[in-house]
Amino acid sequence: MTTNGHQQDRAQNAAWRAAQQWQERARQARPTSRMSGPKLILTWLFFGVMMVVGTLLGLIFLLVGWAMMPFVRHKMKKRMDNYRAEHAEQINPDGDHGDTRPHQVLEGDYQVRPDQRG
Repeated sequence: MTTNGHQQDRAQNAAWRAAQQWQERARQARPTSRMSGPKLILTWLFFGVMMVVGTLLGLIFLLVGWAMMPFVRHKMKKRMDNYRAEHAEQINPDGDHGDTRPHQVLEGDYQVRPDQRG
């Protein structure tokens, strides 16, 4: 096959034509002028400043969170103590529990049988 015949096969191939069209669109979409030096420097400076500001804000929030931990812990401890106090069973001085439901007590003797496996 000659070189000319090879090029004709490529031109008739749909995938080859689609690739050529894609390359042409990519060439047209590429910007023709490059970014100027001062504009590039200002862009880098802007993003650098934004990174520093973001880092400082994150550090501030971290420190505030650490500073608030003892206060939140104290509040949660008080809340838990109140919860326990509300749900604790009331015991009267004579040893009876505060609820008025009747209690059933199983009474009786028991003995331990010797081991029968022997």
